[in-house]
Amino acid sequence: MIDVLVIGGGNAALCAALTAREAGASVLLLESAPREWRGGNSMHTRNLRCMHDAPQDVLTNAYPEEEFWQDLLKVTGGQTSEPLARRVIRESSRCRDWMRRHGVHFQPSLSGTLHLARTNAFFMGGGKALVNAYYRSAQALGVQVRYDTAVDSLELDGGRFVAAQAGDERIEARTCVVASGGFESNREWLREAWGCNERGEWPADNFAIRGTRFNMGVVLKDLIAHGADAIGDPTQSHCVAIDARAPLYDGGICTRVDCVSLGIMVNREAQRFYDEGEDFWPKRYAIWGRLVALQAGQIGYSIIDAQAVGRFMPPVFPARRADTLPALARQLELPEAAFMKTVNDYNAACRAGTFDHAVLDDCHTVGLTPAKTHWALPIDTPPFYGYALKPGITFTYLGVKVDERAAVHFGGRPSANLFAAGEVMAGNVLGKGYTAGVGMTIGTVFGRIAGVSAAAAAGAALPGDERAAA
Repeated sequence: MIDVLVIGGGNAALCAALTAREAGASVLLLESAPREWRGGNSMHTRNLRCMHDAPQDVLTNAYPEEEFWQDLLKVTGGQTSEPLARRVIRESSRCRDWMRRHGVHFQPSLSGTLHLARTNAFFMGGGKALVNAYYRSAQALGVQVRYDTAVDSLELDGGRFVAAQAGDERIEARTCVVASGGFESNREWLREAWGCNERGEWPADNFAIRGTRFNMGVVLKDLIAHGADAIGDPTQSHCVAIDARAPLYDGGICTRVDCVSLGIMVNREAQRFYDEGEDFWPKRYAIWGRLVALQAGQIGYSIIDAQAVGRFMPPVFPARRADTLPALARQLELPEAAFMKTVNDYNAACRAGTFDHAVLDDCHTVGLTPAKTHWALPIDTPPFYGYALKPGITFTYLGVKVDERAAVHFGGRPSANLFAAGEVMAGNVLGKGYTAGVGMTIGTVFGRIAGVSAAAAAGAALPGDERAAA
């Protein structure tokens, strides 16, 4: 019998599989996707957020525990488990050497609006290279990997894992790590969660899925049906405002539009609806998808002028461009009179300061609702640009409760041999909101913890350094 069965094929699953194998356990990993689509959402990532008390190779200055915690506390509005969040933060300072041992390389951050050189370590070659490195290491260590193997259900006995059912096959194991992601690819579940709004719209029908099409939430739903303690709001997610021309699945980072904080955002009635300059873009980019989802037609429009060009990473699709604001409104099919009033009111409310997109500057509006609290420059320099944006779901926050050993809870009690890592338990740390790179941090840290815990539960011998991590 296999010691550790890992369900999933992305970052968290691979970290669990590698760590369990290093601890001496026999490991079987089941990836629902075919080999060419392996890696889940992880193949679209590019960095992870890391605590550090001094400069480290690609990380500048320091990013201490308390600052990381305050950043997380702010973006989640307090909807986070402090013990689990601090575990993630502390372990993030120790994971990169382990990652390097498994073939991951790092590079300095790229320029653009994500000011991450101090807080985030970027993967050389992006998430695809990271995933490929982990699979190569898993193969070298003797981890068994099976592709095109979707788990349909789990066989449990009072919260204890017995077997997984994949098609007609029943797969037994001494322990199990569930790292199969959220349910963002399940269009019907998204529709059910979001429901019908007051305008008679079904918002989820207009969502794109930024990542994998294989995260259907089958194992998550089965766990909850078995009595696993659920955590999180099914409508909360990592949800980004992406180009409305993006594909339904696997658009990834290149469909994101990063100029929102440099201009204004309006809905299809040409009305602003949120503070575009509330905070640094890495702490706010993942709330804009939800904000757009709450607008009529689930669409928004980012409006900038020539002053913003060169200050953000160009997206894959070009903007609509016009030499006058009325012409831009017509191109975007926005009501021209309402659009001009919105822009003129905003321009009149801007108060001159010293513009600096690298800090929370003093360029702000006065007497305008909603206010723009930073980076408020009048939109008055042609040419003018507009991007139509729609919600892009990366991963959902509904998941299962775990403890510091990554054990899944049933009725408040931890399972003896069933563990969870990655998006399927991220809601313990992310009740809402997001800050760049923290999803990969959660997956890496809890993947490693789950692997150690599963190996120990299976009776495998633990090396000393990994015993300390458990």
